[in-house]
Amino acid sequence: MKSAVRKIAIERMQILIEKAILNAKINPDLSQRQAFLARRISTRHKIRMPYALRMVFCKKCKSFIAPGLNSRIRIGRTSVKSIRISCNLCGHTYRKVIPPSATIKKNSI
Repeated sequence: MKSAVRKIAIERMQILIEKAILNAKINPDLSQRQAFLARRISTRHKIRMPYALRMVFCKKCKSFIAPGLNSRIRIGRTSVKSIRISCNLCGHTYRKVIPPSATIKKNSI
């Protein structure tokens, strides 16, 4: 019983986040509400949100950030490859480091 509820909750969270990303440009209020419902499902059923779904929430203000609409994404050019994501709502900037194995080597062609 519990695994069935967990599976349905995860599927529903994925659907809500996908719809929120699609609606972010057309109707930002609706997309914020859909993302809020996805977070609420995860807290109500005590399910950890998958990494891909957690990435669309600001780490500081916990609001939904649509990539490119209410956030700024920059790629670092230093020796450590990283992605800097800035929330336009609260101004918080956080960094995701890209592991060296994930980067494409120039001489591999």
